[in-house]
Amino acid sequence: MLESDRKVAVDSKSIEPRKKKSIYPEPFASQMESREKRILGDLFGLSNFGVNLTTIFPGGKSALRHGHMTQDEFIYIIEGNPTLITNKGETKLSPGMCAGFAYGTGDAHQLLNQSDSNVIYLEIGDRSANDSVFYPDDDIQAKLNTEGKWEFTHKDGSAY
Repeated sequence: MLESDRKVAVDSKSIEPRKKKSIYPEPFASQMESREKRILGDLFGLSNFGVNLTTIFPGGKSALRHGHMTQDEFIYIIEGNPTLITNKGETKLSPGMCAGFAYGTGDAHQLLNQSDSNVIYLEIGDRSANDSVFYPDDDIQAKLNTEGKWEFTHKDGSAY
């Protein structure tokens, strides 16, 4: 990104949502239709961590339940009442609450919107190289390749 293209400040809701709803392969990508992400960190040329303003519509979810091997994640709830699912069970969240997910713990997480209102939250994660992601509930795994792109396979290593 050129220095002249970097933003100083923006109204986050004025940023167009990411056109592609998910980078997951099918049959998982279509499960993310009730989620919308506005990519914010890239606007400022941030490279060490990413920031997304994410909306989950009623009945939707943030992602497949997952855990990272080298990347930390943090969420901050702005609006709505999602249910956080972790290895410890369900936790109801409300605006102003936050949660962090340290890498390598084996604790998988996701947010569900089981309400009739939108959930809006900030999603912040680092961009550590060589990350891999496990999905305990689904036949999928991911690895960040040397070009910084996610590669998805079945748990047995076969390609999607």
